[in-house]
Amino acid sequence: MTAQPRLSIGLPVYNGEEYLAESLEALLGQTYEDFELVITDNASTDGTQDICRRYAKQDSRIRYIPLTRNIGAAPNHNYVFTQCRGELFKWASHDDLYARDLLKRCVEALDEHPDVILAHSDQAVIDADGKVKVPYAYTLNTGSPHAPERFRSLLFEPGGDDFYGVMRADVLRRVKPHDSYHHADRTFVAEITLHGRFHQVPELLYFRRDHPTRAERANPSKRARCVNLDPRRAGLLHPTPRLLAEYVWGFVSAVRRAPLSPADRRACYRHLASWATSRVRPGAGERVEDRAPVDPAALDISVDALVAGREGGGA
Repeated sequence: MTAQPRLSIGLPVYNGEEYLAESLEALLGQTYEDFELVITDNASTDGTQDICRRYAKQDSRIRYIPLTRNIGAAPNHNYVFTQCRGELFKWASHDDLYARDLLKRCVEALDEHPDVILAHSDQAVIDADGKVKVPYAYTLNTGSPHAPERFRSLLFEPGGDDFYGVMRADVLRRVKPHDSYHHADRTFVAEITLHGRFHQVPELLYFRRDHPTRAERANPSKRARCVNLDPRRAGLLHPTPRLLAEYVWGFVSAVRRAPLSPADRRACYRHLASWATSRVRPGAGERVEDRAPVDPAALDISVDALVAGREGGGA
C-alpha cells in the first residue's frame, strides 16, 4: 500500500459487535489492497471498540476513530468521509459481506471508463447466517449518458444499493452531505447520478445482510428511522409530514444544484412531477429487502465460496 492510498473505505458503526469482525475480514481480505479503512465508532456501548482496536493493531490500513457521543448515523457517515484521503471512496456497513474481488472490479471499471463516477456490483440480500435471502438483478438505467434518464430510473425503479458503490471522491464533495429525513439516501444518490453515469459490474459481489437489529427493522416507523439517523429529529418539530416534505424537497433541491442544461433540468422536473403523483400506489418504490421476507430454505445458497477472509484470518 502506498503512503497515500488510492481508495478510502469509510465504515461508520454503532454497537456492531455481532457482525463487525466478519465484515472486517471480508474487507481486509480483498484482492485489491491499495486502500485505507477508516472506522468511526459512534460511541458504541458493546464490544465494538475492542474489536476495532484489535484489528487496527493487526493491520496498518485501519484507522480507528472513537467518537465521544452518538451523533447519529447520518452525521457519522458524513464525518467518516471527511477523515478519508483517497482519490476514490466507498462507504461500508459493519454487517454486510463483500466478495474478494469487489473492490478490484469496481476500481477497474472506474479506470476503464473515465466518465463513470460510481461503480458497484450485482448484489443479494443475506440473512443472519449468510444465506442468500433475496438475490436480484440490477435494472436501473444509471449507466445512461443522459442525466434525466438516470434520474427518472432512480425515481421509478426499485432495487440497487449504489450508496455503497466505489465513487470518485471529488464528485462526492460537490453534492450536499447525507441528510436525515425519510429516505434521504435516495435523494443523496439521485443527486450523485446527476453528476455522471454509474457502472454496474455484472457479478454477484456484494451481500447486504438483513437481520432483526438492522436499523430499518429496529426502527419501523418513519420518525424512529429519522431519529436513528440524527438524534436531533426526536423533537416535536419533526413530525412525519415534515419528514415526507423534506424527502420530496430533497429531490427538487438536488436538481436545482446539479450541473444541468436548462433542457435537462426541465426534463428532471417533469419526471419528478410524474413520480410524485405515482406515490399513491401501495408499496411504490420499496426496496427488495423491505418487502415480505423470503423463506431462506427455498434459497439454500451460501456466500462462503465468494467471501473468504485473509489466509489464516481471524482476530
